[in-house]
Amino acid sequence: MTTRAIAFAVLGGSAVLIGGLALSGSPVKVRAVEAARVAKAPVATPVAKVPPKPVAVAAEEPVDAYVVKRVLNVPEPLRHGAYYWDTEGVPEGPIVITVDLMAQTLSIFRSGYEIGTAAVIYGADEKPTPLGVFKITQKDAHHVSNLYGAPMPYMMRLTNDGVSIHGSALMDGKYATHGCVGVPTAFAKLIFEQVKLGDRVIVTSGEMLARGGRITAA
Repeated sequence: MTTRAIAFAVLGGSAVLIGGLALSGSPVKVRAVEAARVAKAPVATPVAKVPPKPVAVAAEEPVDAYVVKRVLNVPEPLRHGAYYWDTEGVPEGPIVITVDLMAQTLSIFRSGYEIGTAAVIYGADEKPTPLGVFKITQKDAHHVSNLYGAPMPYMMRLTNDGVSIHGSALMDGKYATHGCVGVPTAFAKLIFEQVKLGDRVIVTSGEMLARGGRITAA
């Protein structure tokens, strides 16, 4: 049994005006030669200004995309093997997954709405699950571990050395992984169908996040 927790100038241009200085005194006569020289002085030809090329600006995600707007109503502490899922009325948008190793829970958010949560198993002391912010770099629904020969259904890779989120048939607090985050296989399938390559996964230990808070690591 686990305790559930949710892990998330303009430079002002200055114009300097240099004014002419008027000198007082007797008027100065300009000789004819000097006047002619002035009259024949070349006139500067105006240079056409080339408009700057437009710069492509990446579309920004909504400001509130990573603000927690809803947390699922879980009536009891999450047990290993159990999960909750609800996407009804939730708009499409950015996906963020949070994993709290201390609470042994995973949550998936879409547009700031928690759409799923489950208890997890994770890495043992000799092969701990790393903390940090990761991106999903590979998806494989029928993956088998190259290192251990074990099935890893609905694998979503986080690191190059084998750490991933995947389905597990051994959902019991007595079991540990080799650094991966194991969730119920049916729940892993639901996550797998939601995420795309590049989506972020935030792994913490004991960080709490309430409704209205910002998933800052995203």
